[in-house]
Amino acid sequence: MMKDLLDKGAVLQRDKKTYAIAPHVPAGLITSDQLRKLADVADKYNVQAIKITAAQRIALVGLEENDIDSVWQDLGMKPGAAIGLCVRSIKTCPGTSFCKRGFKDSVSIGLKLDDRYHGMNLPNKLKIGVSGCPNSCADNHTRDIGLMGTPKGWTVFVGGKGGTIPRLGDRLVMGIPDEKVLDLVDDIVNLYSDNANNKERLGAYIDRVGFEEFAANFNLTKYKN
Repeated sequence: MMKDLLDKGAVLQRDKKTYAIAPHVPAGLITSDQLRKLADVADKYNVQAIKITAAQRIALVGLEENDIDSVWQDLGMKPGAAIGLCVRSIKTCPGTSFCKRGFKDSVSIGLKLDDRYHGMNLPNKLKIGVSGCPNSCADNHTRDIGLMGTPKGWTVFVGGKGGTIPRLGDRLVMGIPDEKVLDLVDDIVNLYSDNANNKERLGAYIDRVGFEEFAANFNLTKYKN
């Protein structure tokens, strides 16, 4: 029986015959050359659709299994972590790089998080959203780890998710400066990695131990100084 091909970043489609792939696009930023190459490859292999995903990737849908290796070679791009028990692409809004409403540089922070975590194996999938203001265009409230920019620093949420039983993230702390927010995310990821059960999402782990006990693992004042 055909199945997802994790090592090739290929997801089996509804027809049980063809696959979709989604190249990695850090922070959702893509060059014109990459766009041209994606279009050329889509034409060459007669894809059924070119789909912009909710995770800021561009998926090529309807590929034959025998073509997948050649497609990746032609693209010259790395697969995005769209499947598997790992850190998925970091969803990032335009922030102060482009948006007039941004309070924080979400693009810079998102790229640093992507460099640290994208594809890291964990007890279950882990999604991170980085929004430069409370409009929360990167869905930080429904990400396992969500960063929301404010005039006083980053507000950090933990345990959010979508799915059939959605969960809003718990607000862990407010007012974290740029130079400390990555350290806090490091500590959250390490705690989750070391203590969660197999296939347990971060929110489920927090619910199991209790939010107060979870938060007690962090000396939150140290991240503000």
